[in-house]
Amino acid sequence: MKYRTFILMAAMAFAFGSPVFAQRSHPSPAGPPSGRGPGSGPGSGGPTTGAAHPGDTASHSDMSHGSPSDVLSHNPAIGGKIQTLTGQDAQTACSGFKNIGQCVAAAHVAKNLDFPGGFDAIKAKMTGSGAVSLGKAIEEIAPNANAKSEAKKANKQASNDLNETGS
Repeated sequence: MKYRTFILMAAMAFAFGSPVFAQRSHPSPAGPPSGRGPGSGPGSGGPTTGAAHPGDTASHSDMSHGSPSDVLSHNPAIGGKIQTLTGQDAQTACSGFKNIGQCVAAAHVAKNLDFPGGFDAIKAKMTGSGAVSLGKAIEEIAPNANAKSEAKKANKQASNDLNETGS
């Protein structure tokens, strides 16, 4: 009787567990899904990696996850916005960040909170070895600020900037 119960339970686990595995996302050997990553969407100048991906004709442009140097070389408008926020050349300001979205959000936090050290202080926390998230960097630099809401606000501002400039 115990053996039958075990078999029945195993069969049920397999039957009900299979759909969960079927829904998992698997990376495509052809590259990211269309409309994602550097070089996708209108006005982006094509793929920045030199390799075309099937479906790169998507109408949505999202370069927020593109490397700063790639995005800045194709979009001087966002470079001007970063320079206005940080007071630094955009390539210099964004060096070390994983993507352009992080850089723009960090620039907004520095401008919004106007803490000592400004953009350079938050950049130091978010880049290099021991890098932390935007929220953690805010907590460490401005402990009296509501880090979660400030990070959310800065990410929204960055997203708006990237959308306005076509990044």
